[in-house]
Amino acid sequence: MTSERDPQLYVNRWGDTSDPTLERRGIRQDACACFDQSRPHPRARVGFHTERQDTSAPGWLRLLELIDEAAADGREEFRPLVELSSEERRQIVTLPPSIARLTKVKHLVLYGSNLVRIPPEIGAMTNLEEFTPYTSYRLHWFPYELTRCKKLTRSTVSTRALFGNYKLRPPFPHLQPSLDSVAGLATGELDPRRWGTTAVHRCSVCDRPTGQAGLQQMWISLRVASDVLPLLVNACSSACVAALPGGAQDYIPTPHKGGRVDQPPSDGD
Repeated sequence: MTSERDPQLYVNRWGDTSDPTLERRGIRQDACACFDQSRPHPRARVGFHTERQDTSAPGWLRLLELIDEAAADGREEFRPLVELSSEERRQIVTLPPSIARLTKVKHLVLYGSNLVRIPPEIGAMTNLEEFTPYTSYRLHWFPYELTRCKKLTRSTVSTRALFGNYKLRPPFPHLQPSLDSVAGLATGELDPRRWGTTAVHRCSVCDRPTGQAGLQQMWISLRVASDVLPLLVNACSSACVAALPGGAQDYIPTPHKGGRVDQPPSDGD
């Protein structure tokens, strides 16, 4: 019998995802041909991943359970993928909005994921200090809401997989024209090919419900923790776009719509 002061241990049944033996258990990540991640190709045609999450998949259902467990026990490190088989990990292309409940988590590990997008609810993980989506080669951008994690100081990201990264300068997908009103737009059922995401419920900047205003998507590259990340902003108005900070040094200095926009030279030029 342990005392109440003894720390709880949470066993990872599949070991650490950085363990190379996992590679022999099956394919855990789908191939990505969005752009060449080995050499500069600034005029490549790029777009968003179009996959939608299968919410009936066993991996998704298990992930929901793992989030519930982590929220209930208040653990400070969350490594959900090590609790899934290789096939189950392949079934996860985004995270559930319920990650907003993980307010005690300080380190989120998504090593080697098959993710193509992360939901804005990650911004509610207010105690997050370290973020590790390393070798998630299909994850090319992040939600602007990640900047709400004010304690986040350390990150490990596969830089070459990012839109606009300094090593290769791949282009950004061209964003949709700005809308003064979302009337007539099903913001909860968006086409990820066009919008990059399947739903936009609140403004990335002021957090106001988008149903009360418009939708203006912008790209901005900012330093978040250890890395400069391409962030997708879903703003509700021109005022919110104007409130965005300037871009990181040696990146496009202002918010932009992507497409054939001029970028600084890459390290490979």
